Amino acid sequence: MAPLLETAHKLGWIVLKSVLRFTFMFFNNCVAIPSYCLYLILLQPLRILDSRTFWHIEGIMFKWLLAMVASWGWVAGYTVTEWGDDVRPISEDEAMIIVNHQSTGDVCTLMMCLQDKGTVVRKMLWLMDHVFKYTNFGLVSLIHGDFFIRQGKAHRDKQLVYLKDHLDQYYYSRDRKWIVLFPEGGFLRKRRETSQAFAKKNDLPHLTHVTLPRLGATQVILKTLGPLQENGSLGTDNTPPSQTGKSRGLQWVVDVTIAYPSAQPMDIQTWIFGYRPPTVTHVHYRTYPIKDVPVETEALTEWLYQRFVEKEELLAHFYQTGAFPPPKGQKEAVSREMTLDPVWLCVIQSLAFASGYLWYSVLQYVYCLLF
Repeated sequence: MAPLLETAHKLGWIVLKSVLRFTFMFFNNCVAIPSYCLYLILLQPLRILDSRTFWHIEGIMFKWLLAMVASWGWVAGYTVTEWGDDVRPISEDEAMIIVNHQSTGDVCTLMMCLQDKGTVVRKMLWLMDHVFKYTNFGLVSLIHGDFFIRQGKAHRDKQLVYLKDHLDQYYYSRDRKWIVLFPEGGFLRKRRETSQAFAKKNDLPHLTHVTLPRLGATQVILKTLGPLQENGSLGTDNTPPSQTGKSRGLQWVVDVTIAYPSAQPMDIQTWIFGYRPPTVTHVHYRTYPIKDVPVETEALTEWLYQRFVEKEELLAHFYQTGAFPPPKGQKEAVSREMTLDPVWLCVIQSLAFASGYLWYSVLQYVYCLLF
């Protein structure tokens, strides 16, 4: 009888905690997202007079919104440990991030681990599935200038044209510097079988922990944003932007590998309800200078496949040992815990609720004047 009561007590606590968390996040969204939109409506004259300052302010508020999402996981004990290259020294350069994709929790993990990387979060453009457009955060991403891509052969060619047009129109005009994409084109559990069948048919590597990446979006980004040289290859322009008055183009490709304990990915529901015990997600970084990345189809395909073969090896080692392997030439891998400042998170949440109350009062006053 005692074990049954203990189980019932634990289950009751999980349910109560989930309800409380959902209630808080519901109101958090109800005050933060409308406030973000209303502030930007109020600042539209500034957008006309000084577009750069407008998007600077928008980027700060965007970073705060992503910090709120990160705080949902952090409060539940979902933290991040980082491995590999330190990307903070290149946070002010332009970069493309390629990430393995296991679940919706990957996006939340990136929202958390990039918070302490300088201006990266506020100057970042995301490529995400078009379904996200219809979520609570879809309007924010739409305003920020993220790109929603439709999957499937029927849409592929048109989507790549739309992507190039989107980058030409929004990337530099909104002062973006980092761009995030998931080259696999879908979740691991959904694409693994198809990817393995394709690999077997075409004598390609058999992958279990990742799937073979798709080339299209990566190539469009490199050709559109990369510093193309006269011979058509990618190069590096070391001239400071302040001297040229224009962007230098992409300087780095940041290869990010996300690993979950016991290969059990976290999803957005876990972040919202917090029913999973405290969990450490491990994130491995490896940086490549843009001059080392080919842009032509055959060479880029081989280069991208090799990156995901390396991801497979990294993940296999992690699932066997609980740690990523050390870099070549080193005997021991060094990890670092990524932390968020609780005071800063409290300030942001307080500003969100204060803004919600402010706009409610303003709109109520306007309503009373009109009606």
